[in-house]
Amino acid sequence: MSGQPRSRSHDGWETGDVGGDWVAHRTEAARVQAERLRARQDAVHAQAEGLLAEFLPVVAAHGPQPEPLRVRGYGGRGEARTPLKGWYLRFDRTAALATDGRFYMLIAPLSALDRLRGVRPAPARPPMVLGEGGKDGESVELPIALERVLPGWRDLA
Repeated sequence: MSGQPRSRSHDGWETGDVGGDWVAHRTEAARVQAERLRARQDAVHAQAEGLLAEFLPVVAAHGPQPEPLRVRGYGGRGEARTPLKGWYLRFDRTAALATDGRFYMLIAPLSALDRLRGVRPAPARPPMVLGEGGKDGESVELPIALERVLPGWRDLA
């Protein structure tokens, strides 16, 4: 020991301690934090999935007809057909609810072959805010997006 007093951090660990105990403690704290984040994200996705499950039968019965969904290339570089039909949830047509009840992000890198043959996008877990983290004005809350597709849909449920 150097004889210098060691101070304690807010979580009780000595700030000069770089031994295995400190590393194990920080590793465990990071794991717990990652678990909590995953649980919060799962709860948000579950809420959005419930909202889409409630919306789908109403829009299928009372809403606009589903239309063929297309995937846009990054940077506006072309489009590709998909085998899907559904309703676009964003004005830029990069997110949609398909007639199978699944949520799709419809933007991807597209090759020339993709644009000719078409693509099959993979479903994604829906967020409660579409475009969250994007530029100002480009995000929209899922309930508002659903109202745009079928105004007053909750009254029809």
